[in-house]
Amino acid sequence: MKKEIIIFIGLFLFLAIGMHFKQWTSHPIEHLMSLPHGGAFGIPGIIHPFVFTIIVYLIVRLPFFVKRLFTKDKMKIDCD
Repeated sequence: MKKEIIIFIGLFLFLAIGMHFKQWTSHPIEHLMSLPHGGAFGIPGIIHPFVFTIIVYLIVRLPFFVKRLFTKDKMKIDCD
């Protein structure tokens, strides 16, 4: 679980800096303060970074989740 949270936060930072590099380097505080008033593709301002990060996270992690479903080397729970 801790690994997944680190991956999610890293992806969030990568996407935020990658998409808004000019704003982060020139005026980061003003960029953060204008976040509630912004938005993208009809998604309200404060939510849109999390929505896009969740979408990209699911696309990136989908092969690992599918692999986990079809491998026979799953954790076995003993009922002793």
